[in-house]
Amino acid sequence: MSSTPSLAFIGGGNMAGAILGGLLRAGRVKAGDVIVVEPYEPQRDKLRVDFGIHALAAGDDSLARASTVVWAVKPQLFTAAAEPLQAWLGGALHLSVMAGIPSASIVKLTGSERVVRSMPNTPALIGQGITGLYARPAVSAEERASVEQLLKPTGQTLWVEREDDLDAVTALSGSGPAYFFFFVEAMMAAAVDMGLTAEQGRRLALATCSGAAALGLASDESPTTLRERVTSKGGTTHAAISSLQADAVDAAIRRAVIAAQRRAAELGREFG
Repeated sequence: MSSTPSLAFIGGGNMAGAILGGLLRAGRVKAGDVIVVEPYEPQRDKLRVDFGIHALAAGDDSLARASTVVWAVKPQLFTAAAEPLQAWLGGALHLSVMAGIPSASIVKLTGSERVVRSMPNTPALIGQGITGLYARPAVSAEERASVEQLLKPTGQTLWVEREDDLDAVTALSGSGPAYFFFFVEAMMAAAVDMGLTAEQGRRLALATCSGAAALGLASDESPTTLRERVTSKGGTTHAAISSLQADAVDAAIRRAVIAAQRRAAELGREFG
């Protein structure tokens, strides 16, 4: 291990692995410049085998030499994980991938005002995610740029200027993959109802949704315009959209996303 590690992860689970693996594959960091604190021994061993990095069961004074610390523990474990490490964390930039932990709580337990909160989503695990980011005022433009580079292997990034906006990001993109899979489950059930197999329904639904998303990203036209282009009056799509509108599905989706935003705010207050 390098005597001057540049990057430390507190928690070595899936999201930490996605970030770390992408950085190492891209050559943005060297394995010897990384420390991971991971109490769970099987996961520690996996990190060592997969990435050749230095993984610790508990933090030590080597953390004081890390320029950036990434918090990737479960939110409910943050306080217990941070308290024993406080003496070594005050000089670092801190990036949190924990849901619900307010930046003020991270400042309090690390002694550093240089905190960036993030809200990634599960497609980050295959480099296709989008992560919402909020930086406290003490974070410099250069440090914002370094955070973007740190997260680049996981997909896109989007900055918000108010910390409360991360609750909306959580509701839209953080929880969003679950809404998508819920919709795909319903399409698969309909496929079976119509005589196709569940596997045929899965392939058709996932490929269609993936292609539609790619078309939306590639097009300058709005989703409304793209939808209307497929919806010929009196046709099959028109029948489906009319049924969805009659069932007020659009209003139900909006209520669901707002419910997720409300719960994100509640969790922030609980953890804070």
